Amino acid sequence: MTLALHHRTLLASLVAVALAACGGGGDDSSTPALSIPAAPQGVGHAESASAADEAGTPPFVDNAATNQRGDARYATLETNAGVRVLRPFLDLWQPRSLFVDAGQSAPANGSFPAVAASDWSGVPGDASDGKVLNADVHAANIQYVIGATGSRTAAQELQAYLDDRRGKGYSVTDGLGPLTTAWRAAAQQTTTIVDIPADAGTVKYDDKGNNIGVGGSANANFGSVVDFVSNIGENGSTEPAKRYFKYARPWRWSSSVKVPASLEPVKSPTPATDGGFNSGHAAEGTRDVLAMAYLVPERYQELLLRGLELGENRILAGMHSPLDVMGGRVQAQAVAAASLATGTNSTGTLKADAYRQAHTALMAAAGASSPAALYDFAHSQGMDDDRFADHDRNKADYLRRLTYGFKPVGDTTRPVVVPKGAEVLLETRLPYLDATQRRVVLKTTALPSGYPLLDDAEGWGRLNLFAAADGYGAFGGDVVVTMDAGKGGFRALDSWRNDIAGVGKLTKRGSGTLKLGGRNSYAGGTEVMEGTLQAESATAFGNGDVYVSGGTLVNNAASALVIAGGYTQLANTTLSLTLGSAGAGRLTVGGIVTLAGGSLKLSFRSGSTPAIGDTLTLISGSRLSGRFDAITIDGFKVTPTYGATTVTLHIDG
Repeated sequence: MTLALHHRTLLASLVAVALAACGGGGDDSSTPALSIPAAPQGVGHAESASAADEAGTPPFVDNAATNQRGDARYATLETNAGVRVLRPFLDLWQPRSLFVDAGQSAPANGSFPAVAASDWSGVPGDASDGKVLNADVHAANIQYVIGATGSRTAAQELQAYLDDRRGKGYSVTDGLGPLTTAWRAAAQQTTTIVDIPADAGTVKYDDKGNNIGVGGSANANFGSVVDFVSNIGENGSTEPAKRYFKYARPWRWSSSVKVPASLEPVKSPTPATDGGFNSGHAAEGTRDVLAMAYLVPERYQELLLRGLELGENRILAGMHSPLDVMGGRVQAQAVAAASLATGTNSTGTLKADAYRQAHTALMAAAGASSPAALYDFAHSQGMDDDRFADHDRNKADYLRRLTYGFKPVGDTTRPVVVPKGAEVLLETRLPYLDATQRRVVLKTTALPSGYPLLDDAEGWGRLNLFAAADGYGAFGGDVVVTMDAGKGGFRALDSWRNDIAGVGKLTKRGSGTLKLGGRNSYAGGTEVMEGTLQAESATAFGNGDVYVSGGTLVNNAASALVIAGGYTQLANTTLSLTLGSAGAGRLTVGGIVTLAGGSLKLSFRSGSTPAIGDTLTLISGSRLSGRFDAITIDGFKVTPTYGATTVTLHIDG
């Protein structure tokens, strides 16, 4: 049974009882007019995120095509975007020469003089070697590999072997979890590397598979997807950087680095053309998962983590150091953004076609009738079947792999700059935000400055895309979120799980639902104007006032929702409380509670059904005025009481 209590339409015989219970009288004309507070004002402006000065730092997304080797025009840090994005490595290591010249010459080209091949031998300690500029960072870099390879398990060795020899595009598809089989089938992906063979000592790279699958018209239902993933690597070679920085692989720096016997045949016998910085495997894996995450944002964070896992497997293989794989990630993010913002993937309808094909095929395979159902299926397995099923664990692993435990060595107070075009990496994950807002998300979730290698001038190194997928990290200005449930996917429902600080105000508009689950402290207030805003944590709405002028406010927190300021609810709105033990679902308001009508909808958590005769405290504040127009609760007859500071509910039957 559903009971709606409409205070203004109760029979006369019940009005007196209800008002007495509420502490009021029967003559409405004697009740003072309700004073309704104004909505919180915030700071009155939105935040922006600046990019580096283009005059001093040419944007990677506009210059990706300069990432070449064998061309004198692009043989220096100043002229090669793929090298320039890794400029901070020069604070740690001074290469033999400052040209893309390891085992590489280039004839003169116009005003650019010829480049002769370097005499770098590739062997640390030789007279032709470079110079370590930060001994502590270098020592920690190599020691990390010694420790990782010395304690490597059999399972880790197998994964390192597979990620070394198998096509990277095939390997990282298992970041799709329950969608992996469907993706591989639709892409027609194949591999011949499934285990360490008994004759591992005699083979090298012999994967006879097709890596990312079959593209183009040969794959009518998924070809655009494969083409999109293929294009993400354009201008993405790590060879120019390797041949510029000339930094040896870790097993050449120390004999204590233990390369698995199964990978001994892979070790290059020509060190002069086999630099370690930056990692090509890590870069390719990161590019591939960024393409896949763009097309399947339902597994955005899991895919990104799989890319970083592939990078760590290069360390476990002894083939690369932490700095090598960090450099691969940094460059790959820039390369992927360039492809999406200014490159092949940005032209025509390929983005839209690939996104549509991916969702059509995966939804059909999953038996999902909507993007929401696809999301649920994509997260339907536990850790036994999907090693990326635990969000909090994923977050910790991702953050660890961004810095590998290095301590800051530079200025830790540098402001964040967001690379030009980087916002495109969030285009499908946060589709209800505009480009400026997505840039601010990147700004407010970026790593602190000062870490080795990561303080490039454009800001690629400090990006934390995993955190960015969980929404803003701070409101430096006012934020208006407009979600259209009719468009489905994340426009209909999304969750922000970051701890949001700052001075700004959050305004929720549009028909969709936004959930907030962080330990939030933003101070500008919260207003619901349309759709639904849902609290998933006790401090979801920060330290300001909460104002419901339209739509629905939901408290689904496991403990009482703390509203630091005042709470105001206007007519034609809804407050939905899911009640449970330990104060779950209640509102604890530090300021004044003003109820100018609207509805209260109550439900109960599993195992928290009240007993007849119970009195439940729903809302408490410093002072309370007004009342709801209606209260809806399933299965019970109730009587509300509006006190001076509380709203309580008696369970009558």
